[in-house]
Amino acid sequence: MSFVKVCPLAEIPADGALAVEVDDTPVAVVRSGEEVFAVSDICSHAEVSLSEGEIYNGTIECWLHGSCFDLRSGKPTNPPATQPVATYKVKVEDGDVYVSLDSED
Repeated sequence: MSFVKVCPLAEIPADGALAVEVDDTPVAVVRSGEEVFAVSDICSHAEVSLSEGEIYNGTIECWLHGSCFDLRSGKPTNPPATQPVATYKVKVEDGDVYVSLDSED
């Protein structure tokens, strides 16, 4: 599994998100409490940036229509979205955040 350094941890707001690109793929790097997650930055319903949404209770909310996505699974937790967003592996080392787009299969 290959990880790419995307940003210092300090650049991600507490309970917030930061938009980054990994190999031309838009990714939202998210802090929720003490945990860091990475999901597709494109909402599966309206193709807008999820990193501009609110973070709460382990979800990220799309600012346009209000769909929320579970940060662990990418699954929508409410309509109008019905399709999940991709989730990616994250690791934090020496204050930097790394993301892998590799699947775990």
